Amino acid sequence: MLSTSPSSKELLERALDEARATYTRHHRASQKSHDEACLYMPGGNTRTVLHTSPFPFTIASARSCYITTIDGHEYIDFLGEYTAGIYGHNHPIIRQAIEKALDGGWNYGGHSKIEQDLAKAVCTRFPSIEMVRFVNSGTEANMMALATALVVTGKKTVLVFAKGYHGSTISGRVASGKPSINLPHDFVVGQYNDVQGTKDLLALLPENSLAAILVEPMLGSGGCYTGSKEFLTTLRELATQHKALLIFDEVMTSRLAYNGFHTTYGLKPDLVTLGKYIGGGMTFGAFGGRDTIMGLYDPRKGPLEHPGTFNNNVFTMHAGVAGYNLLTHDRLAALNDLGNSMRLKIESVLEKHCLLSDGTIPLAPLIDENMHEADHPLRPPKMFIKGVGSVMNMHFAGPDRDLLQGLFFHHMLEQGIYMAQRGFMALSIEITDAHVEKFVNAVDSFCRQWDPALRWEE
Repeated sequence: MLSTSPSSKELLERALDEARATYTRHHRASQKSHDEACLYMPGGNTRTVLHTSPFPFTIASARSCYITTIDGHEYIDFLGEYTAGIYGHNHPIIRQAIEKALDGGWNYGGHSKIEQDLAKAVCTRFPSIEMVRFVNSGTEANMMALATALVVTGKKTVLVFAKGYHGSTISGRVASGKPSINLPHDFVVGQYNDVQGTKDLLALLPENSLAAILVEPMLGSGGCYTGSKEFLTTLRELATQHKALLIFDEVMTSRLAYNGFHTTYGLKPDLVTLGKYIGGGMTFGAFGGRDTIMGLYDPRKGPLEHPGTFNNNVFTMHAGVAGYNLLTHDRLAALNDLGNSMRLKIESVLEKHCLLSDGTIPLAPLIDENMHEADHPLRPPKMFIKGVGSVMNMHFAGPDRDLLQGLFFHHMLEQGIYMAQRGFMALSIEITDAHVEKFVNAVDSFCRQWDPALRWEE
């Protein structure tokens, strides 16, 4: 028997209601702010992922790796602006760069030397990017990469993967059956890490129809499941075989290795998309790759145009160069080492409470938290963590996973820790061993409190 008893579920429901009531009492000013925001924005929101239940708190200020709400509560920020906030909230080097941009004026309507400095830095750091163009977000970077692929190949079909996310208009979540605002490309959706299934899917396509394969080397918004070497290598082979472009979306994952996460697999895509922290934490995106492809945008001889008023805005250019110099190879390696250490410590906590695998399945395979025993001979643990380096996600499985996820989120807030409601975390260079230790201890106390609910009932 896999489901918990009704009394157990009711206990979790009551506990979550109590946690939300406590949260509301502690965040009266934020509740008022949210109610006012709802008068002007749907749900008081203009960025869906930031909504939390019963309402999101309102941030008044931030420093280093701390955020303070208008209610006066301070939290250690383990969310890291969904990987964009790798430098923390007001790093003096980034601040100095922005102040320099302010001193020089902005909205040039022309080129600046700092623009080519950032382009050189990107091409130098990421060998797969021989030439680059800047945009304003990761979404836009992936939109442009796909548009480029369709022109280069003269074909229409794009392969993406379930649970993949490439921006607000390019999501593998279209497979969920919910309404979609995806671009009207001819998308086909495969299963991540399914080598044979991907081969079979492409074999069903009309001959010479595949234009591009768009994939994250590690699913970011999809739960921090890492692509296997066999899977990603197969995608490289299939793209070449079908004369399609392989596009690695490294908007979130490029921070996991100095030259891009895909280099840890020894692979070279045709195009790479970037975003988030590469612009020093400012509004930023980029797409680049082989010079023979990117040369199509050369206004001296290429047929393609790519406008964008703020593609080269001076704030991002200055902050991006400063961030490039700040985030050295050794500093990035140290950050990812800290993340790996944090994840191992959390796994040790789960193992101590006999929750790591519940005696049934290791953490290594890709597990869909929605699976049931009938779908797989082995069950996932009811609480587990996935990720690489400084980016990770805490998961819950089973029929009460949403209740447990909500309780965990509010438990961590009570311990002074901020993360995504869905369990996502991205460390900044301001996070220390002491911060990690506090996080691990908070996980331990959660496991002690909810031990029975975190076990499968037989």
